[in-house]
Amino acid sequence: MPLPPRFRWRRISALAACLVALSPLAGPPGLPQAMAQNRLPALGDATAAELSVVSERRLGDRIMRDIRRDPAYVDDPVLLAYVQSLWEPLLGASRSRGDLPTELADHFSWEAFLVRDRSINAFALPGGFVGVHLGLIAMTGTRDELASVLAHEMSHVTQRHIARMIGNSQRTSMIGIAAAILGILAASRSPEAANALITGGQAVTAQGQLNFSRDMEREADRVGYGVMTGAGFQPAGMAAMFEKMASASRLNDSNNFPYLRSHPLTTERIGEARSRLGVGAVAAAARLTKGPLEHAVMRGRARVLMDLRAEALARIGASDAEPTPDSTAEHLAAQYAVALAAVRQRDWTRADAAIKAAAGLAQGEGGAQRQVNLLRAESFIERGDAQRAGEMLAIFAGDSSRPVRLLRARQALMSGVPRSELQRSADELQTWVALYPQDALAWDYAAQSWDRLGQPLRAVRAQAEARVAIGDLEGAVDRLRSGQRLARQSPARDSVEASVIEARLRDVQAQRRRELVDERGEREPPPDQQQ
Repeated sequence: MPLPPRFRWRRISALAACLVALSPLAGPPGLPQAMAQNRLPALGDATAAELSVVSERRLGDRIMRDIRRDPAYVDDPVLLAYVQSLWEPLLGASRSRGDLPTELADHFSWEAFLVRDRSINAFALPGGFVGVHLGLIAMTGTRDELASVLAHEMSHVTQRHIARMIGNSQRTSMIGIAAAILGILAASRSPEAANALITGGQAVTAQGQLNFSRDMEREADRVGYGVMTGAGFQPAGMAAMFEKMASASRLNDSNNFPYLRSHPLTTERIGEARSRLGVGAVAAAARLTKGPLEHAVMRGRARVLMDLRAEALARIGASDAEPTPDSTAEHLAAQYAVALAAVRQRDWTRADAAIKAAAGLAQGEGGAQRQVNLLRAESFIERGDAQRAGEMLAIFAGDSSRPVRLLRARQALMSGVPRSELQRSADELQTWVALYPQDALAWDYAAQSWDRLGQPLRAVRAQAEARVAIGDLEGAVDRLRSGQRLARQSPARDSVEASVIEARLRDVQAQRRRELVDERGEREPPPDQQQ
């Protein structure tokens, strides 16, 4: 299997045109330059930011549409649910502390997502989106260390640092800002691509504009520290993370630590992190190196998923012959990684042995045991054993989490499963997507389920909704029109679903027209001229 391609930002020109239309800084040709000038607000003064909250969210949405369609975007329900289990308490703490104004809470997405990349990086995007490289998860020793990075990135968003960077330049257009943001992301993968993107943004004239200022970094450290401790994470996690980063910065990291370039560490920042802990900071940080076993399991999962090439999986599969690590957590992470790699390679003998070893090591810690059991169920699904997969999933009776729900959906789609179980799974998925309409993977399983149950209109509509969820509006329109034709050919089919398809087609077409208007920078035509 070839290495998944890096982010390739295929629609930069269209995105840039949209950003001009969104920009409060850009105006009609000939607009006096003095009217476009902006000033950097005082730190902590989000209300003075030049970029409006609504415009920032729209900017983030457009960037995320490209990201979600890239192969490097990872929707692994198990690992994503774990990251969200850290993200949600941080978000709650930020709200409780007053760092999250109602306007931001209501309009921003507040979504953490995963990137298939082995480098050590995380980044904040406009509108409340935070990307986490799998390499970062794989290198963190504890959940507290990972939470410290998430809290730091969240604080960049709550403090409106991106909007304030836009306001820091008198002549920066939204095209330049788009190129700068995309350049930051591309820099961790291809310096040449990053330089091309940065050069393409004619308004971006200084490399310093790509990185947060030192004041912003210190503010994100300070606010992030309060957020993570308010959420119940150990404060030594931030100091421990800084220690790792400081060690890495003294070495030639071979481009594996882009986080150090976009978030440069200084002795002042490291000293401030230590001083917040007071006496015994080093010892406190050292005590975090073993950490909860569930985090070790997730480190092992990230290690496998960040590189799915056959040779990479084979290297992990051979690690079970290596000497046993001293730490139980390290041993568990290694065994889980071996098991998952073996499942991906369809080596069931090795997978069963490694899962058994991992289960023994995880015994006594509920979170880690749960993750190992989920992997066991996943392995039975992958090998086509519906009965044993169902028996394992029965352990999770009453568990309505996304990983369990989607594993149940996969098991219900297997051959030999009674139709009643498939119907129940389809109904559960329908309830789920009603609450979470942006869950493309759930829509996809729902489409397969309805198709298997002989309800093609529901299946086609679910396919369309899956396309909407990833931002492919043209693909969604195509599927909805297909549903229209199907309903007209067979009038006896579900009339309610046919009506839903008609309504959704109008909605998606209207959304697509608005996007085209944004991209072209034109006024929307009157209703009688719209196709």
